[in-house]
Amino acid sequence: MEYITQFWQALIELSNAMAPYILFGLFFAGILHEIVPESLVTKHLGKESVGSVVKATLFGVPLPVCSCGVIPLATGIKKSGASKGATLSFLISTPITGVDSILATYGIFGWIFTIYRIVTSMIISMIAGILTNIFDKEVETKTPAFAPQPQAPAFSAAGTPGALAAVVPKKEESTCESGCGCENTPKKGFSLFNALKYGFITLLGDIAKPLFWGLIIGALITVAIPDNLSEILQQYNWLSYLIVIAIAVPMYVCATASLPIAAGLMLSGVSAGAAFVFLSAGPATNTVTIGVVKKILGSRSLYIYLGSIIVGSILFGLGLDYIFDKNAIDPKALVHMGEHAGIVAIISSIVLWGLVLWFLMKPFFTKKEESCCSSGSCCEA
Repeated sequence: MEYITQFWQALIELSNAMAPYILFGLFFAGILHEIVPESLVTKHLGKESVGSVVKATLFGVPLPVCSCGVIPLATGIKKSGASKGATLSFLISTPITGVDSILATYGIFGWIFTIYRIVTSMIISMIAGILTNIFDKEVETKTPAFAPQPQAPAFSAAGTPGALAAVVPKKEESTCESGCGCENTPKKGFSLFNALKYGFITLLGDIAKPLFWGLIIGALITVAIPDNLSEILQQYNWLSYLIVIAIAVPMYVCATASLPIAAGLMLSGVSAGAAFVFLSAGPATNTVTIGVVKKILGSRSLYIYLGSIIVGSILFGLGLDYIFDKNAIDPKALVHMGEHAGIVAIISSIVLWGLVLWFLMKPFFTKKEESCCSSGSCCEA
């Protein structure tokens, strides 16, 4: 019974921590979808090239978006035409850094650690994006513009069969009022309603299921983490990197909130490299993001995503301990981060869970519509 109570408490705390950022990310993604033309995303991020990966990484580094808020943004740019590699590099670089996290890192660990964190996060992001473009290329499915229809012999005015008349296909009239097949239509102007609809219906509908299971699994992992973590890491110093990575990958923690935890580990005797592993892998991954990456990019990209973060974080953590002197990084100037406003977090959590449960229960309350595509019209799911 005690573990059940701890699980529900962890689920509530995790939801309260993530919900405001997820809702903000959905709103921001909807705004971007309205103001940024899809052709611009396709032009700069659509190619499976090193350039698109670099642009996506540089675009994501300064954004103050955490590992949960980046999910709808990454889903949005992927839907707009970004390549898998560019999407993945954006998904990694954005949550690790950010203007707020960079300033907080400098305040706690100093400029050496801060620059090292920024540079290494960019390298990990670019490597993951490039590997994705190489080993998980997009599969293009080309469909003909229109299928030729069988033509009957034309008849003269007198009713006798004549030569076949030249058939010129008429220009198809716009059907964009129905919202079908209009993805590439130029936007007429900014619409807040369309932005909210895209963010909270289209995008959230795509990630509702992995988001649900990610929160459940994340709460279970939080309960399973021992309280004497720092003692275990000091006892097994050489294995501290692997222990930290095993905890950091499935655990949810944003870039800024991870700083006091990493500083606490260092103050308790854990090496700067092991703390860096937590700062790198913790914000970049969690159970929610893992599920969403598998859904929007596929299993192969998921393996590249996890492999790049795990291997890169451990290697750069070892490099930090090898290159820099222990006295060069001082976590004693710890800045105490303020918690989010309780009422905002609670309301956001209630709204998010309400939307997620609505999407999950929707199939049970809506009858399966008969296919209308046989007539040639397109059917919205």
